[in-house]
Amino acid sequence: MVDHLEAHAPVWSPPLNEPAPRELCTDCGVSRMSDPKQCGQACQFIKPNYPAMERQVHGRNRDPSKPDEAFFGPYGRMLQAAMKQPRENAQWTGITTRIGERLLETGAVDAVLTMAPDPADKWKPMPVLVTSPEGMAQCRGMRMGYAPSLALLEPARAAGYKRIAVIGIPCQVYALRSLEQKLGFERLYVIGTPCSDNTTTENFHEFLDLLSDQPDTITYLEFRADYHVELRFTDGRVQAIPFLLLPISKLKPDFFPITCRTCVDYTNTLADITVGYMAGRGEQWLLVRNERGEELLNLLGDEVKLSEPTSAGNRTAPVKGFLKNTELAAGGLPVRGMPNWLRPFMGWLMPKVGPRGLEFGRARVEMKAVETVLHLRRNYKQKIKNMVPAHVWALVKPYGLEPDESERRN
Repeated sequence: MVDHLEAHAPVWSPPLNEPAPRELCTDCGVSRMSDPKQCGQACQFIKPNYPAMERQVHGRNRDPSKPDEAFFGPYGRMLQAAMKQPRENAQWTGITTRIGERLLETGAVDAVLTMAPDPADKWKPMPVLVTSPEGMAQCRGMRMGYAPSLALLEPARAAGYKRIAVIGIPCQVYALRSLEQKLGFERLYVIGTPCSDNTTTENFHEFLDLLSDQPDTITYLEFRADYHVELRFTDGRVQAIPFLLLPISKLKPDFFPITCRTCVDYTNTLADITVGYMAGRGEQWLLVRNERGEELLNLLGDEVKLSEPTSAGNRTAPVKGFLKNTELAAGGLPVRGMPNWLRPFMGWLMPKVGPRGLEFGRARVEMKAVETVLHLRRNYKQKIKNMVPAHVWALVKPYGLEPDESERRN
């Protein structure tokens, strides 16, 4: 069980301050710290400087001789991976939480800062500090909602933890890296997960209500790289729903916040290792980004099976279609112009002929880049100059999107 008060408990969740009000905010936790003004330096949604941050974290910028770094950021190796013995209740096979366990088992860290389910709602993320290997089992699985994880950095330091690992999504990791040198930890490992679209836990429950007439029995939900959403239920049933048959049109236009629709870092480029699904072809996808990332992967030893990622299909038409739909959505969720009778057939066809593996990952990154530019132009034209890095403009250029004079960063 999560201990809400006691420092050094196996899973500890100290009380948090209320967040300071912010215009574009995913509540990463910085505004709940002792100096909320640090948001001005740390926030990805103000004036991110990815070239400087990539040099700080990885010692270099994206390498033009490695074309996939334009999409995914600096990396040493890309791998397809799975635990040989999948962990119970884990999302996919449990690589991320197993790395956390190994860090604690080997004494490499004093604590892992991550998320566990809120006791009142299994889908709501609750930031926790885990100090024993067995505590990581409580952190398996997917949560949906805002998780002010970075607010726990100061309690971790006050408790005497000198070496920590942080498991986080891109907006959390950018802020963490911005503040890293001020925090004073002796050792910091960063395990990143990709993220494209978050929403409130309340909104997520509305989505579950549309997927099942018994939403309380859903125990697992995953957007897979084969164009299906996988649901698991308390009675052991497994259901796969094609993306094209999801009830997107029934969701409210602001189901996904404008922050998530203007995020420029889908693949968590400032993590030491990124653990995701997009290019995994049914397994997980690893981007080992630096020497510290190699350390983290090596902790798994022969518990993990590794292979080279593959690629198939062509992303151009799907990305163009996404661009058109996003333009037609006029600020809401992309509309679907396909007739209902055709959707089941296309749901069957897309996993066979659509972009797969690395090409699926490239497609999703380009879609996020397109979405960022279009939504900022519509909602925050004055911010686009500072919020969109050069590498994002390069991704959207083939689709006819280029900055005008007011959108160019000096």
